[in-house]
This record gives sequence, structure tokens and C-alpha cells, in this order.
Amino acid sequence: MTLTVKAAAPLAPVNGSNGNGPDSVSQLPELYQSVVFAPAVAPSVSVVVPAMNEEDNIGWVLARIPSCASEVIVVDGYSTDRTVEVARATLPDVVVVPQRGRGKGAALRTGFERATGDYIVALDADGSMEPAEIEYYVAALQQGYDLVKGSRQLRSGGSLDLTLVRRFGNSALVGTVNLMWGSAFSDLCYGYFGLRRDKLGVLGLTSGGFEIETEIAVRAVEAGLRIAEVPSVELLRQHGMSHLNAWSDGWKIFRLLARERLPLPRRPLVDALDRRGLHLVAWP
Repeated sequence: MTLTVKAAAPLAPVNGSNGNGPDSVSQLPELYQSVVFAPAVAPSVSVVVPAMNEEDNIGWVLARIPSCASEVIVVDGYSTDRTVEVARATLPDVVVVPQRGRGKGAALRTGFERATGDYIVALDADGSMEPAEIEYYVAALQQGYDLVKGSRQLRSGGSLDLTLVRRFGNSALVGTVNLMWGSAFSDLCYGYFGLRRDKLGVLGLTSGGFEIETEIAVRAVEAGLRIAEVPSVELLRQHGMSHLNAWSDGWKIFRLLARERLPLPRRPLVDALDRRGLHLVAWP
């Protein structure tokens, strides 16, 4: 739609002003021009769901993803059950990609590379995160934030699954990061987050396991990105046992923090690939 509107002419200095003072408005002829109004384009949203042997949970997760998602990517960690079949039956247009490398970090990085949306929101496949909350992450990203982290510690947030060991470990890690980086996170080791896809390059992610969630947070601080937290409620896992090991994964996070903070070269990215994900490309 094209409309002819009256636009104000550029300001010009008068009475010896440099153009910055209150007397810098001159009486110039009105300027008419044609302005084309284009409807606002909503940002596209990619939802990344790493999954390994989650046939009992993946359907519940995918069925509850809100309509703001432009694409849903399930990163399959070479499941030996019916995870992929259930995902496709629940959401026929789901994108399923095989995981490159081992661990949750490798799965997320695989999904990030496949994503095409302006925004990326990641959540787990075990049903411990309410997919409807995706809309909160998208809304915060639309307000100009680069990284939006879910927090179980904010008002309206919480957890039904934080054991005493996990709660203590998370508090220790949050305190360490806030002290070493001067940040003000209320939660850290929680895998529900959203980010702008064009910021992935400055993050330079290399982690292979659960520590990638902390790597994203500290590198976002180092890069000066705008960060927000939104309340999130961690649910009980729908079925089965968690792949998280509080002690070993906690130790990996502390090692990550040491590497990031000490004046040492960053660890180069070396993925341990699975043969099942290696397929020769047909030569011309």
C-alpha cells in the first residue's frame, strides 16, 4: 500500500546555532514524498530439541510446542528406541537430524547449525520443561535481548526436580560465575534458553556435554551481549531416568570455568564422530 504523507524537512541551524540547541529549528517549505508502508514481518523461530531414547516423552513435548515456532528440529543421538518414529508421527513436518559428536553440547551445536530461524529456542526432550513457555523466550528476544535464559529461581519460577545435591551444585556454580565475571545470574545449569541465531558466531561454542549451557552464559557475558532471565518451572521428567550425572557434569562445568577465566588458549573444537552419522557423498 502506498500513501502520500507530509514529512518534516530536515532541521537547519539558524541564528548562529550549531544545530544542537533549542534555536536550531528553521522555517523551511513543507516536503511531500511517497512512503511505502510494509507490514511488519514476524521473526522466524527454530525450536531445537536434543533427544536420545525418549520415545515415551518426545510426543508430549512436540505436541505442546506453540504456533510461534517456524520449525522444530529434533537432534537424534542415535536412539535405539522409537524416538524418531514417535517424533514424526506427532509432528509430520519435524526436521530430524543425526547428532554430530557425543553429548548434549554436540547435539545442540548440530541443531544450531541446521536451524534457519531468526531466533533459536532450545529445550529438553524428557518433558521436564513446559513447551508453552517458549512464547516467553520469543517475547524477550523481540524486546531486543540476545540471550534469554530460563531461571527456576525467579518469582513464578521453580522446580519439582531439584535434589539437594543439584541445588547445592547449581548455587555454587552460579556464585562462582557471578563472582568471576561480575554477572548477576540467578540460575545457571538449566537447559531452557533462547538466543538470536546471528549471535552464534561470537559465542564460538565448543562444549560437548551439559557444560554447554554454562559456556553459552559466560561467553555471552564476555561478548557483551544483552542477557535476560525469564521465570521457568522445571517439571518432573515424564518417564524414565535422566541422563544427567550431577557429580561428573558438575566437575566438567568447573573445568570449563577454569579454562574460560584463566589466561589459557581456548580448547579447539574436536568432535568424536559416530560411524552411524558418516555417509559418503556420491561423487560426480
